[in-house]
Amino acid sequence: MQHIPHRARQGTFVPLIVGIGGTARAGSTTEVALRFALDAAQRAGAQTAIVAGPLLEFPMYSQDRTERCSSASEMISLLRRCHGVIVASPGYHGSVSGLIKNALDYVEDMREDEAAYLDGRAVGCVACAFGWQATGSTLAALRSIVHALRGWPTPVGVAVNSSSQIFDTEGNCLDSAISKQLQLMARQVVEFARMRDGAGEYEKLVINN
Repeated sequence: MQHIPHRARQGTFVPLIVGIGGTARAGSTTEVALRFALDAAQRAGAQTAIVAGPLLEFPMYSQDRTERCSSASEMISLLRRCHGVIVASPGYHGSVSGLIKNALDYVEDMREDEAAYLDGRAVGCVACAFGWQATGSTLAALRSIVHALRGWPTPVGVAVNSSSQIFDTEGNCLDSAISKQLQLMARQVVEFARMRDGAGEYEKLVINN
């Protein structure tokens, strides 16, 4: 489990944004896109954590099985503490990969939380596939899953066509349009978290007065 630290000015609200995504192969285009988006979230003032690639190879989710592997437990712990999420999935046969869907099924562990599932959290969605058709259907599926988990999909979702080279070996985005979209989506996740925090502080003032 890799954490990416961010130091902010004392007294400012620093949202925690958690990234989930990639494939069973470390360093996939999907994972690189996720890391690029998390870097943008950091630049927008967030702290970030990521659960990606082989770390997502959890046992098949079952409500009847109470034991959890360490990676699944850590992911749920991060999601409970976070203020926003970015999910990146490859498009396999026109939809979300089994790896990512299974990881998201583990969010069922949060069903009894005060903020059940992903309630109150903005979720940025990224779909990567070898061709535009699968990117569109995968992105739509991701957004539907986020809705079902009570999350708030950001207005901007990003479809990445990996049939051409999108990132270099250092993780820099070679496509200016994709770069702008990923950065905008990340900012929307961070800005929503800040708005939620501001609304909570306002509510406290109203109650106390």
